[in-house]
Amino acid sequence: MNLRPRPRVAAVPAWGDGGAPLSEQGWRTAVVVWHLVVAAMLGTALVRAVGVVDADGGPRALLVGALGVLAVGWVGLGAPALTGRDPRRATAYLALLVAVIGVVAWIEPSLLFLMFLAYPQVWFIVPTVPAGVVWTVVLAVASTTGPFVAWARGDEPLWGPGETLVGMVFSLAMGLWVHGLLAKSEERAELIQQLEATRAELAEAHHQQGVLAERERWAREVHDTLAQGYTSIVVLAQTAAAQLPGDPGAAAERVALIEEVARENLAEARAMVAAFAPVALDSATLREALERLAERFGRETGLPTRLDTAALAEDAGLTRSEEIVLLRGAQEALANVRRHASATAVVLRLSHVGDVVSVHVEDDGVGFDPADAAGVGLAGLRDRAEEVGGAVDVASAPGRGTRVTVRVPTR
Repeated sequence: MNLRPRPRVAAVPAWGDGGAPLSEQGWRTAVVVWHLVVAAMLGTALVRAVGVVDADGGPRALLVGALGVLAVGWVGLGAPALTGRDPRRATAYLALLVAVIGVVAWIEPSLLFLMFLAYPQVWFIVPTVPAGVVWTVVLAVASTTGPFVAWARGDEPLWGPGETLVGMVFSLAMGLWVHGLLAKSEERAELIQQLEATRAELAEAHHQQGVLAERERWAREVHDTLAQGYTSIVVLAQTAAAQLPGDPGAAAERVALIEEVARENLAEARAMVAAFAPVALDSATLREALERLAERFGRETGLPTRLDTAALAEDAGLTRSEEIVLLRGAQEALANVRRHASATAVVLRLSHVGDVVSVHVEDDGVGFDPADAAGVGLAGLRDRAEEVGGAVDVASAPGRGTRVTVRVPTR
């Protein structure tokens, strides 16, 4: 249960959220118990003070009056100092307590059982530990002066003042010990708060990392699907426009391809929103998806494009994520052939060697130096392959064509 922070105006450490040795209800119960103990002990002392034999009535009246003042002081000063941690009221009440104990010790030492009440009160309402030590010693001196004078006159044995001093030592030891325990409790509570704050920061960092990863994944998906589809549409539209004056039939065929590509792009967009998976794999195997991809690429570009699956086992044991990586790899490689290769033929190979399934896309185009190539497509493809434990290799040289290989391990 959370507690409202209290000002540090007591030797008992401030009880902040999570650091209290008692719950809020427990603290209220403790305060009620304090009231009952004070009422019981002061009531007992008053009853015994009224019964003190005194010829002239003066000392007895002073004793009863002092105890009555202490009771009023507890209600007006002590209790508010305990519950509100008011240092001025605490000081005033402790001064009154010392004075009353001094009167009790001087007139009727048998009532010094009130020290069992006085010593704990010191530690609950003083501002600091040093102040607790000082007030405990002052209280002990006040309670010892009367019995010591009586011992000096021979009216009382020495064990009376001795008991008071032993009580002082016990009070100091208990007060310091309890304070040490509560200080450790407060330190532990602060450490817990720091750990909770650190955990919240880590959770926020993980959230931000997840958001960034999701953005990167969406960027790869858009690049590998919609962007490539739009590129095909642009190229087909340019070809159709060029063919329209001289060959309307060929232009009409290109327009039909534009419609087909646009529909597939729309289906890809809907699939990304619905399930984030390629439409080509919804109701087909990876081999069939690659066959359709090669056939469409050939129709769009006019390049001889074939798929070689002679080295593929019947059951490659691929997961959907691994199939997506291979399909996206083939799409990215073909998109690069369309844009940059100036090739005359393209071959796709799907192979299964050992525990690795690979897609190879080879062209006989102009080639390039892979060390100088930097693009979003290949970088995103490498990231995607690494997510499933795979890899991407690019082999090319100027004038010698290009081979892009995407490998994924089987499970």
